[in-house]
Amino acid sequence: MIRILLMTIAFIAVITMNALANILPINGQATGEISNRLPVLFTPAGYAFSIWSVIYILLAVWIVGFWLRSKKGVYPSAQVTLFFVLSALFNIVWLLCWHYEYFIWSIAAMLAYLLSLIALYLQYNNFERGFTERLPISVNLGWISVATIANISYVLTYYSWSGWGLSDQLWTVIMLTVATALALHIRFHYSDVPLTLVFIWAFVAIAAKHGMDEMLVSTAALFLSGVLVTGILLIKKKPVQQNFTP
Repeated sequence: MIRILLMTIAFIAVITMNALANILPINGQATGEISNRLPVLFTPAGYAFSIWSVIYILLAVWIVGFWLRSKKGVYPSAQVTLFFVLSALFNIVWLLCWHYEYFIWSIAAMLAYLLSLIALYLQYNNFERGFTERLPISVNLGWISVATIANISYVLTYYSWSGWGLSDQLWTVIMLTVATALALHIRFHYSDVPLTLVFIWAFVAIAAKHGMDEMLVSTAALFLSGVLVTGILLIKKKPVQQNFTP
């Protein structure tokens, strides 16, 4: 019961901090306001960030599910509890670093957030029950994977990185390609369609933001979205099933 309580408190803390970040806002600037300050080509259109509502709703249902199962004596494992609480903590740390413009530290916080989600994700297998309970983690992990690349791109732009002689457009295409390879890897080894859909959502939003102004980036984003759709439809490999601990 203490584990579920800790997860609930961590979730409420994240919701509260994200709300305050934009209502106050923290340090006098909203999260998106900082993001829009620089022309980062990997950043999706503003509407894409509405996915946070989906993530938080799914996580709320996920935690309520633990409370309901606790009546039958079923509780989350220590690992699930630990990694979820850590993900919430690093989410909050990232917000503070971002709003107070400690951008280098924001990358460290984002990477820690990403790693805690990966560890949480790996607690689940691909039995039907495992897939259902993994859904909110899949969507969260997919979006934070994209956000990590966007965060790093922002910081490199902020510090006027030369790109080793390559253009911003070419680097964005390279990052889109790497993200596509990551999504296909997870689709192949974990049969995870929701996570792949999150990448498609982000890619289409990147194309929507830049449109005709950045034809190379928009075309690459839409093409790679098509590659991911093809991966969803054609990849049939089933992962090795493992024992599941809720």
